[in-house]
Amino acid sequence: MSDRQTQNSGTMNVRDVHKFDAANLKLWMHQHVAAFSGPMTIEQFKGGQSNPTYKLITPEQNYVLRRKPPGALLAGAHAVDREYRVITALGKAGFPVARTFGLCTDESIIGTWFYIMDCVEGRILWDARLPGQTPTERCAHYDAMNATLAQLHTIDPHSIGLQDYGKPGNYFARQISRWSRQYTEDTTAGRVVDMDRLVEWLPAHIPPGDDTSIVHGDYRCDNMIFHPKEARILAVLDWELSTLGHPLADFAYHLMIYRLPSAVFTGLLGVDFDKLGIPTEAEYVAAYCKRTGRETIEHLDFYLAFNMFRLAAIIHGIRGRLARGTASSAHAQQNAAQVEALASLAWQQALRARA
Repeated sequence: MSDRQTQNSGTMNVRDVHKFDAANLKLWMHQHVAAFSGPMTIEQFKGGQSNPTYKLITPEQNYVLRRKPPGALLAGAHAVDREYRVITALGKAGFPVARTFGLCTDESIIGTWFYIMDCVEGRILWDARLPGQTPTERCAHYDAMNATLAQLHTIDPHSIGLQDYGKPGNYFARQISRWSRQYTEDTTAGRVVDMDRLVEWLPAHIPPGDDTSIVHGDYRCDNMIFHPKEARILAVLDWELSTLGHPLADFAYHLMIYRLPSAVFTGLLGVDFDKLGIPTEAEYVAAYCKRTGRETIEHLDFYLAFNMFRLAAIIHGIRGRLARGTASSAHAQQNAAQVEALASLAWQQALRARA
C-alpha cells in the first residue's frame, strides 16, 4: 500500500482540536434527519485537509458529517453550504454524488456550520498510479474518471437550478485574483519566489474564450469513491471549490498529474504508461475532447500553469493553518512542505506557454 493510501485511508479517533458536543449533534440529527436513530459513534476520517470530515456510525446507517474547521477562517473559504447545495442538485440530476440529509448553519450545535450526507461504501484511491491493479483495470478506472468529468461539464447549470452558483464570465481573471489575494494575505505562511512571479505573469496571459460549466475545482482520484470491485465511480467528493467556471480549467487541474513527479501528489511524470495501462496525456486529452465535442485544447500549458499555481496557493493556505494550529489533517505538515516544488513546476509550465 502506498504512503498516501496508508496515511489517508480509514478513520481515527477525533482529534482534540476537532472535538465537539456529540449530544448536541445527536439531538439535531433526531430533529432534522429522517429515520435517524442512535446510539451513535463518531470517528474522524484521516484524509482531507480543508474541512474536517467525520463518520457517524449508527446501528441502521452510517453518515458523513463535513464541517467548517474551528478557529479564525479566511473570508470565502470552507463554504460547506455551497458544497451541500451543489451535491444536492447534482444528485437529483443523476450525477454520482452522496445523498444529502441536511445542512446546519447554527453554530451553537457543534461550533461551526456542517452538513450530513450518506456514507458511500467503496474504494478511495490515493495513488494516481493505482498500485495493485492490472493494466486493464487501470485503463478502465482512468476512463471512468474521464467520462465522469466530461459528464459534469455537459450538465446545463440552469437545468438543475445552479444558474447563479457562480459569476458568469472572466473565470480565470477572477480565480487568479482570488488565489493571489489568499496567497499574499496569508502572512503566517511566508512568501515564495515563484508564486510571486506567477501572481504577476498569469493575469497578463489569459487565453481568449469564456466557456462556462459546473466545475468541481479539485477533481482527482482521491476525491471520489469507486465501486468496491468495479471501475465505476459511486460518488465524487469534496465540492468546496466548485463553482461555475471554465471547463478546461477544471479538466487541466485533473490532467496536471501527468506533469507532476511521483513525489508531488503521486504524479505520473516519467512512468511507463504502456506497462501500467494508464493512457498517455495525449490519449487522455483526446478522450475528453471526444466526449465534450472538442477538436483539441489550445493553451494547455497556460491552463496547467494556472492550476499548479492554484494548488500551490491552496497548500500555502494549509501551511498557514498549520502555523495557526487549525490544520485538519495529521499529515498537513508533509503536504505544506510541497508549496515551493509546486510553485516551481507551475513556473515551468508558464515558461513553456511563453515559448
